[in-house]
Amino acid sequence: MAEEKPKFEVLYSEEADAFLEQQTEKVRAKILYNVTKASYTNDPKLFKKLENTDIWEFRTLFDTIQYRLLAFWDKRDGQNTLVIATHGFVKKSQKTPMQEIRHAQSIKEIYFNQK
Repeated sequence: MAEEKPKFEVLYSEEADAFLEQQTEKVRAKILYNVTKASYTNDPKLFKKLENTDIWEFRTLFDTIQYRLLAFWDKRDGQNTLVIATHGFVKKSQKTPMQEIRHAQSIKEIYFNQK
């Protein structure tokens, strides 16, 4: 039986890496596990498009704390589809703060301008 391939590859921006580095080993492991799992399955509990935006969020719940990595898609021609994780934050309310979405969109803009 053929090995299952991920639906997308994830790249982490410097800010996303820095956010992960700030977390405890257990939190970081859980976030990375969920990101990997999301790349193989279609589960909105793990990876979901934010309403009225082109930004997505990787979702992790650990010890009653909601961790988020925001991301966007880069569909490369003939290669694996990329998802770029822009940055992370601890979610403190029901809605994702607009400033976090704007920050992800600005990182996306810079990414495509440099491509």
